[in-house]
Amino acid sequence: MWNYPRPPSAEIDGRRVLVELGGRVIASTDRAIRVCETSHPPVYYVPVGDVVPGVLEQGAGSSWCEWKGAATYWDAVVDGVRHPSVGWSYEQPTAGYEHLRGAVAFYPSRLDLATVDGEPVRAQAGDFYGGWITSEVVGPFKGEPGTRGW
Repeated sequence: MWNYPRPPSAEIDGRRVLVELGGRVIASTDRAIRVCETSHPPVYYVPVGDVVPGVLEQGAGSSWCEWKGAATYWDAVVDGVRHPSVGWSYEQPTAGYEHLRGAVAFYPSRLDLATVDGEPVRAQAGDFYGGWITSEVVGPFKGEPGTRGW
């Protein structure tokens, strides 16, 4: 991941991405967009058409990415239980990232399970970047203790 680009890449990844919350699969796709940025584990964006209808509701807050623009946060409601800020999206992404429109990234730490081709994902420390750590990426990763000044 230290050879990941800056600005970040954003490419469709054909591997199966699965998201579980509240004991249910809430998203499953083989059309995820994998975003890779220097010093961060990849983040997978799931097309909203591959999220169970009615699960996502716009949440509170927003943030700004210097590359992708303004982020919108999403809550998930599963069996009547609200799970705040489980993901984010770029509803009006900046030039070069238009294909992220209509896709949601999920924080692995706020889910029951996230997998990439069946491999369980480990959440990036610090939770700010929402990275998905699998066996194919090697740290240290931004967000871990001592990395704040990177």
